[in-house]
Amino acid sequence: QVHLVESGGGLVQPGGSLRLSCAPSERISRIYYMGWHRQAAGKQRELVAFNTPSNSNMGYGDSVKGRFTFFSDNVNNTMYLQMNSLIPGDTAVYYCNLRGLTDTGLGIDSWGRGIHVTVSS
Repeated sequence: QVHLVESGGGLVQPGGSLRLSCAPSERISRIYYMGWHRQAAGKQRELVAFNTPSNSNMGYGDSVKGRFTFFSDNVNNTMYLQMNSLIPGDTAVYYCNLRGLTDTGLGIDSWGRGIHVTVSS
């Protein structure tokens, strides 16, 4: 089973920035989908940003457009989420999601365990 390891969360003041990263435990030979989702307390999980490498399609949730940027390192299969101009409403647990094929041809749809981001003064 491929695990996704997230890092970069924490506590930040409003207006600040954080960069999240997510790396798989083994190499992924073909990636179909990479995405970041978040879930705030008492709310449903929502899409933050995604990328489908096969057609270079990328999208963002309405609440983060213009503030968050998704990018990836195709060599290490690592995805990142650069979060700027953070507001208290961004406080949530952030999850990465990756769908693809491993070098052995195993299809995966893996989620990270979640990383806390708290925006507060």
